Amino acid sequence: MAKNRNAFSSLAAWRRRALSRAVHRGWRWVQESGAVTAEHPGRLRFGRIGEGTRLAFPQGTVFGEPWIELGAHCVIGEQVTLTAGLMPDLDLGPESILTLGDGVVLGRGSHVVADTKVTIGSDTYCGPYVYITSTNHSYDDPHEPVGRQWPRMEPVAIGPGCWIGTGAVILPGAVLGRNVVVAAGAVVRGEVPDHAVVAGAPARVVRSWDPEKGWQPPLRTPAPVPIPSGITPEQLLALAEPGDTSGPSGD
Repeated sequence: MAKNRNAFSSLAAWRRRALSRAVHRGWRWVQESGAVTAEHPGRLRFGRIGEGTRLAFPQGTVFGEPWIELGAHCVIGEQVTLTAGLMPDLDLGPESILTLGDGVVLGRGSHVVADTKVTIGSDTYCGPYVYITSTNHSYDDPHEPVGRQWPRMEPVAIGPGCWIGTGAVILPGAVLGRNVVVAAGAVVRGEVPDHAVVAGAPARVVRSWDPEKGWQPPLRTPAPVPIPSGITPEQLLALAEPGDTSGPSGD
């Protein structure tokens, strides 16, 4: 009887492994088939979608695509919302409302809500669950529910080369310069100069770059060492091994 139980147990375990492999293969196929690219846009008809750009599946809410321009080689994570206009099926005029430059990365679960002009510069990277919006609720009338009052809209401009940390919020009217770092969870409004680090809610500048003095206050970690030319991926992996103190050539 024990042998029969062992046989049934082994068969059940084999079936579970086989089912798990089949589910994972099927999900990978669904993800690949559901991804949106310039060659395979599916139902989405963006004003522009550049070469090498990919929207991972499943996508979040997407509407107003004719007024959305995506540059080349952008990476749009799963469940990312991209909207132009207050609601679907509006005529927003001849110009784009939401524009992403080349090489923009939007992490999983991020939202970009563009009821008026929103521009994200090239090579800007956003962590997961970043929220960028050109619209905010107004609460002028104390007797009317906030959600039923007409919202205020102001354009948003994010310069090239920025890094926006997980869970950050970029509010209407925000203007970020070049290579700005936004700390995780920060709430940004107003203007942020080039090469600044901002943190907090509301966000304030906590570090900035001075051409003569460098970073002020100074960085607490040593500057990264550039990777020498000619180093192969295999050599980099070898260097990363614990206890390996040899150089790239093994000397």
